[in-house]
Amino acid sequence: MGLNSTPSANRIHIGFFGRRNAGKSSVVNAVTGQELAVVSEMKGTTTDPVYKSMELLPVGPVVIIDTPGFDDEGSLGELRVKKTRQVLNKTDVAVLIVDASEGKQTCDEELITLFKEKEIPYVVVYNKMDLVEAHPEPADNEIYVSALHNEAIYDLKELIGRSVVMDNEKLRIVGDLISPDDFAVLVVPIDSAAPKGRLILPQQQTIRDVLEADATALVVKENGLAETLRNTGKKPSIVITDSQAFEEVARVVPEDILLTSFSILMARYKGFLNAAVDCVRTVDELRDGDVVLISEGCTHHRQCDDIGTVKLPRWLRQYTGKDICFETTSGTEFPDDVSKYKMVIHCGGCMLNEREMKYRMKCSLDQGVPFTNYGVMIAYLKGILKRSVEVFPYLYEKL
Repeated sequence: MGLNSTPSANRIHIGFFGRRNAGKSSVVNAVTGQELAVVSEMKGTTTDPVYKSMELLPVGPVVIIDTPGFDDEGSLGELRVKKTRQVLNKTDVAVLIVDASEGKQTCDEELITLFKEKEIPYVVVYNKMDLVEAHPEPADNEIYVSALHNEAIYDLKELIGRSVVMDNEKLRIVGDLISPDDFAVLVVPIDSAAPKGRLILPQQQTIRDVLEADATALVVKENGLAETLRNTGKKPSIVITDSQAFEEVARVVPEDILLTSFSILMARYKGFLNAAVDCVRTVDELRDGDVVLISEGCTHHRQCDDIGTVKLPRWLRQYTGKDICFETTSGTEFPDDVSKYKMVIHCGGCMLNEREMKYRMKCSLDQGVPFTNYGVMIAYLKGILKRSVEVFPYLYEKL
């Protein structure tokens, strides 16, 4: 992914839902102006959610999600419906497609109930308006369209745009913590686990955010940090490190310089840093045989010293002295039932949007399962958590 691309996790996620053969895919194609989804007279053509990143006026960068029919049947149908429910956890605006010639059915009302429960803004689209002679006046969040004849599609896009909740006060990754002309030192290890030829997404995004704050980003490897700090001639306002190098970096960075990690900044950006800090002490209560879930928001090739499957389990066993069992999930998979776990340790969530990360946190906490993240856990295990959140006084005072 280039530095000029909007990451999928930062795009507005627009989910299209409805019964089989209501014309979801036809409406998606009309709205996007692309043959994004397969269209057929046969019910159940869409078998898995289809994702497409694009620019959609008047909204801007979005992810369009076309979902399987919510009234699907049989064991395979149940799996499709489950996938549709999972999509709701990352949907910023829901678009419900209803066959205008049939009107709302029971499953349409069920979807609306789910939208309301999850506090998702939604639009009801009565498709196939060309098949009805007259229709009642639509509500403010409703519209009649014909995907077949491309009627009222422009108005639909405008309605979707008005439904997007724009948060102008949204936190930045680091830009609100620094001032113009400051400089931040970013410690980026280049080892066997680093992607070839590029930086990982949190590092890219942090560099971009520093520059947008009119500050300077100085990027170094961990073995060049000490010399860099000696030779710059100016004290950095903050040092941000990859969590895996936390211990080494903390020994080098003077106490009067703020220190944190990409993972901790990402947890704040995604809205779950408070819970991550509050829950991390649960590690001291772990006992032999306890099961811990380590979850990542992306899928990647596992390296021989992978952070989630190798390093974290090793550090946790060393710290606790207990025979802990570990299970892992990655990508879109996150269990609805986490009650068997003593705690969940999640990555920073750079590949997931804020709604999805908050859902995973709430899913865990509602079941009484502590939820923390990689950066917070590593800092705690290494005895430097308080220092790593000093940049956030409201958290620092808690510890």
